[in-house]
Amino acid sequence: MDKITVVGTTAWGTTLAILLAKKCPDVWLLAPTEEGAATLNSDRKNQKRLPDITFPGTLKVTAALDKAFERCQLVVIAVPSQTMRRNMQNIRDFIPKSAIIMSASKGIEIDTGLRMSSVIQITSGIDDPSHICVLSGPNLSREIAMGQPSATVVACSNLEIAEEVRNAVMTTNFRAYSATDVIGVELAGALKNIIAMGAGVNDGWGYGYNSKAAFLTRGLAEITRLGIAAGANTLTFLGLAGLGDLVATSSSPLSRNRRVGEELAKGRPVDDILSTLGSVAEGVPTAKAARQLAYELGVTMPITEAIYKVLYEGYDIRTAAQELMEREPKSELEGL
Repeated sequence: MDKITVVGTTAWGTTLAILLAKKCPDVWLLAPTEEGAATLNSDRKNQKRLPDITFPGTLKVTAALDKAFERCQLVVIAVPSQTMRRNMQNIRDFIPKSAIIMSASKGIEIDTGLRMSSVIQITSGIDDPSHICVLSGPNLSREIAMGQPSATVVACSNLEIAEEVRNAVMTTNFRAYSATDVIGVELAGALKNIIAMGAGVNDGWGYGYNSKAAFLTRGLAEITRLGIAAGANTLTFLGLAGLGDLVATSSSPLSRNRRVGEELAKGRPVDDILSTLGSVAEGVPTAKAARQLAYELGVTMPITEAIYKVLYEGYDIRTAAQELMEREPKSELEGL
């Protein structure tokens, strides 16, 4: 691809722009303001998100929509999920009709329960969903920006387009795989953030590997149940977008969602935690959206329900954890 535009000066958006600019000769990072674009171009780094990573010479930053999207072949959107609709409304008239749009955002829209690819399709007016893909996997932005090995999944309903985008984003240190299960890849990437918060609680309380392994396994089971009900492929949840991302996000100190859980374990109110986090923890809004989606699809998600009650109803976190342990005995594979 000759020109790629990345929307979002988040840590992940900046990382993807840096990664792509090392391979593609014409990569643009869209900043929200002229002042922000000027600062990023002058500093040649994102001082707020990735202060120790220098931009490649081929990466250009702009706030001008016409300049960013002119002749663009691939648009990568890496913005907080609850701002996806607003961002798409701002840029949709500038995106070339032939361009492929790829979501790199992991979340579910609260008001509608829509996945990001659906929000993109609705707001952009694209009739053919095969021009929309999603990227997800165990992709902690700082590690990738530092050049550490990682892998990801590019999913699109059209396998040829998935493979084309896969080849465009893959580098020697960032291995990409193609898939057609857009629903599964998106839901896996979004829902794992809920479970990662619970894993952070486990770590905050000083519990060991037995409890964490059990929690992650049961969390993966309920993520998979919801995915199956939504039309996803079960095997997707055992791959990079599912198990891989769950392990990374639930284990790394770089994970914002895990950090939220650690702070909840100390008894801090969620609003206080988020005000000092410095960036978005997608698991918080996703817990609300996923709970509603589970009700609509008739899926039992006890961990998600417990975390929702702690986040939104002020429920005592230790009581919630004990109630999970005391639930009625079940078959391990029930619903799968």
